[in-house]
Order: sequence, then structure tokens, then C-alpha cells
Amino acid sequence: MIERILPAEAVAEESLGSPPAPAGDFLHPEEAAVVARAVPKRKEEFAAVRACARTALGRLGFPPVPLVPNRRGAPQWPSGVVGSMTHCDGYRAAVVARSGALASIGIDAEPNGPLPDGVLDVVSLPGERARIRSLAALRPGVHWDRLLFSAKESVFKTWYPLTGQELDFEEAELAFEEAEPDVDPGAGTFSARLLVPGPVVGGVRLGGFTGRWAVGSGFVLTAIALPAAVPASAPATVPDPRGEPPAPVSGSAASPA
Repeated sequence: MIERILPAEAVAEESLGSPPAPAGDFLHPEEAAVVARAVPKRKEEFAAVRACARTALGRLGFPPVPLVPNRRGAPQWPSGVVGSMTHCDGYRAAVVARSGALASIGIDAEPNGPLPDGVLDVVSLPGERARIRSLAALRPGVHWDRLLFSAKESVFKTWYPLTGQELDFEEAELAFEEAEPDVDPGAGTFSARLLVPGPVVGGVRLGGFTGRWAVGSGFVLTAIALPAAVPASAPATVPDPRGEPPAPVSGSAASPA
């Protein structure tokens, strides 16, 4: 499913359903130490998503290696690789690419159901809530609050390897567009306008990211695949989803979240 929202440079591996019970038996010792005290379900998901990642790395030409998370939980990929992992009940996926092709990747999967009460107010800005209310009236089959949350997770997973800094939910503002129904039903694009100074990629300070989303098989999926080289003609900012002029590009370093 996730391949439909990724570029050709990215290699994806996914699995649906319950992970195999003995999945933890295939962890590297360094990985097993990370989840040594975790409940069985956590160990199985941790191992199953890493099995996806090692398969994807193999398709890219890399040998199996331990994929140990750092202090923020982000997997530490082999030199020359960028990637991202995600898992929720019934779904797990990993996406990798050579760092010469993509600068960063962020993916996320969530069940296509409503967020728990109170969560939307924590993870969104007022303008975002107004926009997803309008979208929900047009497409009630998509849980736009959950899609918004997923897209913000993808934004963070793209941002963090480039900056090493946290990014709060209110420091990026999102807007969504649907694809034409006869072109790619149940899919579309989104833009994320960074409200703090963005990372520098290819000598260009970015004002935001663009990504793609899809809904299917009971899940919402989001992905950002950031090219390693930003075209010289590309703007250093993304459009303001509220219709206001883009914010000026800052010359300062990205601020901690």
C-alpha cells in the first residue's frame, strides 16, 4: 500500500495482520537488549518492523545489521542510508533509500479511526481544525483528525534526522489536498509549513515539506520523501495554507522544539 505514495528512489517493505509470535527470536543482541523488559506485544512489533527494514535494506544491497533506536526512538541506519519505520495494530512498514538520492524520509501509519477525545486539541492548530472539519463534511469516510496526526508524525520523522532537534506539534501547520478520484482515489498530498527556521538541504533553507497520503484497508498512511538535492529554482518556503504570503526565509539555525 505504502509504495503508492513514495517515489521510485525509495524501497518499501510492509506487512499486515498480526506479527509472528516468535518474531523476537530474530532480533540482534543489541536490539534484544532494548526491549528486554518490554511486554510480548511490544517485542513482537519491534522485531516485525525491523524484519521489514532488513528486507528493504537487502533490496537496496545492504547486509542485515542491528537497527538500534537512539534516545528519541529513531532507528540508526547504516552509513549511506536514510529511512523510516512505522507500526500500529495490524500494520508495519519500513522505507529506505540511499542518502545520495533522498535527504530524509518520514512515514507513519495509523488506524483509520477517530483520535481519542482531547488529542486533536493538543496536536493541532486552530486553522488546521477548521480545515479538517470542512474536509470531513466532504469525505466522511476519512478520519481527518487521525490523518492530520499521522502527517505530523511524518513531518517529525523527516525533520529530526536533519536537525537532531525536537519539533512540537504546533511548530508545523498542515494543509491537505485530495487527488482526482479517477487518478488515485483515497489519496492526496499535504504541505507542512514550518513555523520555526527549517533545515538546510542542498544549500537551501527549507520552509516546509510536502508529502502524500493514502487511505485503505482500514489505515491512513502518510509519507514525506525529501530529495537530497533541492532544485535551484525551488522556493525556500512552502505556501501558507491559510492563503497568506510565505514567511521570509530565516538565516538562523533551527531552534530547538
